[in-house]
Amino acid sequence: MSFQKLDDLGHKLEALEHALSILGADEATHMAVGGGEKRAEAMSNLAGMYHAQATSPQIADWIADARDEDLNADQRIALDEFERNYINATCLPTEFVERRTAATMRSEQLWRDLRAKGDWNSFLPALEGVIGLVREEAELRSAATGLAPYDALMDQYDPGNRTAGIDAVFADLKSFLKDFVPTALSVQEERLSRTPRKALNAPFPIERQRELGLAAMRAVGFDFTHGSLAVSHHPFCGGVPTDVRMTTRYRTDEFLSSLMGVLHETGHALYEQGLPKDWSHWPLGKARGMGMHESQSLFVEMQIARSPEFWEFLLPVVHDTLGADALAGWTIEDVLNEVNFVERGYIRVDADEVTYPLHVILRYELEQQLVSGALEARHIPEAWDAKMSEYLGISTINDAKDGPMQDVHWPGGAFGYFPSYTLGAMIAAQLGAAMAKDLPDMKDQVRRGDFSAINQWRADRIWSQASRGSTPDLITRATGEPLNADNFKAHLQRRYGA
Repeated sequence: MSFQKLDDLGHKLEALEHALSILGADEATHMAVGGGEKRAEAMSNLAGMYHAQATSPQIADWIADARDEDLNADQRIALDEFERNYINATCLPTEFVERRTAATMRSEQLWRDLRAKGDWNSFLPALEGVIGLVREEAELRSAATGLAPYDALMDQYDPGNRTAGIDAVFADLKSFLKDFVPTALSVQEERLSRTPRKALNAPFPIERQRELGLAAMRAVGFDFTHGSLAVSHHPFCGGVPTDVRMTTRYRTDEFLSSLMGVLHETGHALYEQGLPKDWSHWPLGKARGMGMHESQSLFVEMQIARSPEFWEFLLPVVHDTLGADALAGWTIEDVLNEVNFVERGYIRVDADEVTYPLHVILRYELEQQLVSGALEARHIPEAWDAKMSEYLGISTINDAKDGPMQDVHWPGGAFGYFPSYTLGAMIAAQLGAAMAKDLPDMKDQVRRGDFSAINQWRADRIWSQASRGSTPDLITRATGEPLNADNFKAHLQRRYGA
């Protein structure tokens, strides 16, 4: 039977994915410096094996034949998702993939060298080459999927999302934030005049910070029989659902950034650990895209861990692990002043949850223009500056380093990815609002450090659903309404408004 052949193939592909994921996580955490060359060779060969098996021409025949078999509802959904993945994997000619890989690798290498210098003019030719290839890729994917070019790029990261829907939601959010950012800053200034920010009583030993992170992970539901925490240069959540590899980084002069990073990555990890095990070797059993994944991490970090209720629970844990003098004299309000501090800034990755969406919307708008040809790469600095000035009131016209050169996404050709970040924040707020209706004592549960009902709600509505629908479909099923900006706006007004 052809469906059984696809099932068997799925097990082989899952095994290769497992090996690549664990090797990649180990490379970032434990591998000796001298192991890099052979590790790259091993991973390259495994990736080649995976690609060859995942794009085999006979798969198209198996999919077609399986449609005539007696399949149940789940199997038919699984087959649809398998075919969607197969089309995306095979729609780019090998010759194009080789050209794109060479160009993006060179572009990224140049970016690493030239970004620190802010040397836009030297970087521009490489970026122009990448954008030309992105436009070519968009057309190839569009022809294979029937989607508009930018939608075809975005569909790789968040299946089902379309600019027709996102444009309206982002326009609503942008209009709100342009007025709300000054309000939030004014409210914050007035609050800090009454309760000024306090200095942390550093140093904070790394081993104690690790114990605090482990305690927070355990409290919010991380399963240590199927995962672990390590240290890396950049925090990430990798591995596989049965062996999640989480990392963080530490600073001894403060502990909040590491703790928030741990909680963010734990949100990703809980999603992975909650995916349906019976379908783990099928695309159906994988996480539903980057926006949904980011919603799970931001739910833990933003909706839960930056709330006063969470700190009523966690402050005693901080004292127990870091020592009673770690936050001597600090109240919960003092902690919230730090973890929810708002400021206009140039750098997206350092932005708070109020200003962050404007950074993403700026990139989303420019990306669409770059893909369509309405904007050329040489005009990016001026277009970027105009939007930064309008949205955040700061100029980047003579600062390429902290302007259009700050992210690796465009040098690496990752167009269509940026929307996922803010979509994740909006989905998290929408899930939180729906959950609060079903769990009226949700805040009291957080105060007690009891996340069992909260996690069960997410397991039922999101984790167990995996890829059983498009991103928009899953949001509507989980919350009872399509994605919109209202819940996120209400969340920001409650936390940062008057």
